[in-house]
Amino acid sequence: MRTKTKAITAAVTGSALGAAGLAWLAMPASAGEAPELPPIGAEELVQSVMATKTPALDGTVQVENNLGLPTTALPGGMSLNLDAAHVYNDGNGNAKLSIEQGANDTTVVRNGTTVWTYNSAKNTATKTTVTDEQPPAQIPSDPAAAATQLMAKVRESSTVAVEGTARVAGRAAYELVLTPKPTEHTVLREVRIAVDAEKRVPLRLAVLAYGSADPVLQVGFSDIEFASQPASEFQFTPPQGAKVTEEQAQLPKRPETADSVEVVGDGWDSVVTGTFPTDALTPKQGPKHGGADANPQQLLSRFGKPVSGAFGNGWVISTKAGSALITADGRFAAGAVTEQTLVDALSAK
Repeated sequence: MRTKTKAITAAVTGSALGAAGLAWLAMPASAGEAPELPPIGAEELVQSVMATKTPALDGTVQVENNLGLPTTALPGGMSLNLDAAHVYNDGNGNAKLSIEQGANDTTVVRNGTTVWTYNSAKNTATKTTVTDEQPPAQIPSDPAAAATQLMAKVRESSTVAVEGTARVAGRAAYELVLTPKPTEHTVLREVRIAVDAEKRVPLRLAVLAYGSADPVLQVGFSDIEFASQPASEFQFTPPQGAKVTEEQAQLPKRPETADSVEVVGDGWDSVVTGTFPTDALTPKQGPKHGGADANPQQLLSRFGKPVSGAFGNGWVISTKAGSALITADGRFAAGAVTEQTLVDALSAK
C-alpha cells in the first residue's frame, strides 16, 4: 500500500490518546544536524516530561501511515481515516479539537467544565458537563499528548534510554527510546520520542515494528510555536438548525464507536476488547451504499484470515503494528500483540 502523507495544521491540546490510539501515531522528518545538548539521564528525562503541563502552543503536524491496510473498508475503520486535525490549547485546560474525516467534521470544545461535541454530517451538537478531572475527549490530538500518555502506559514494561539528539520543527530535542522488555508479547520493536530540550514537551513520536527499518506509524510537528491562544477559540455556538442535546457528568462519545470497550492486560501487551454496534456486520443495501450490497463479513473474509477457538469463529486482520480479531457475532480484540495474545484476551471474556 502506498505511503499516505498529510500535512495537518494544528495547535496542540492535552487530550488523551486512548487505548486504541496506536493507530494514530505519526512523525515528520526532521531537518538539520543533530544539536549539541547537555547530557541527561533517561529517567530524569522521563520524569521531566511526565511532570510538564502542556503549554499554550500551535503548530503544523505532518502525518504518515505505513500500516499497509485499507482500514476504511472494515467495520469501525473510518475512525482510523483521519484527514486533518486542528487543535488549540490555552495551557490552562481549555482546548479545541476539530477532526476531518471525509465529508464529516467533528469538533470538540472544552471550556471549564463544559464540553461541546459537534458532528457536521448529522448536524448534531452535544453539551456535556464534566468534572475538572475529566479529559477533554478520548480523541488523539497531537504528538505531545500522544507521546506522554503512551510513555505513562509502557514505561514500567520498557527499557528506557536516551539515544542522541535531533532537530524537530526547528527545535533542539533529545531522542528518548522505549524498548519492550523480553517478557512482553508485542510485535513492536521500539518507540522513539523526540523531547523538546527546553520545554520538555514531546515534539515527535515514531513507532517501529520488527522486520521494518522505517516507522510504521508516526506523528510529529513540522513547525511549532509556543504562544498564547485567544479566548474566542474556546467559545462554541451550535450552527443554526443543529439538534442540541445535553448530558450531565458524561464525556461525549465518538460517533460509530464500539460498545462495552475494556482493556485486557497492561503495558505493551494491552489488548482492547469490545463489541461493535448490533448492525455493524449486517449486510446493507440502499442509497448510502450506491444501491449495491455492502457486506462487512465478505470484506473481513477478503482482508482477514479465518480463525476459530473458544471465542467462536472470526477473522484476524494483521498490520505491521499489530492485529485485530473480529468474531462473527461482532466482538473484537485489538492490540500491538501476537495473534495468540488476542485469542487469549477474547477467550477470557
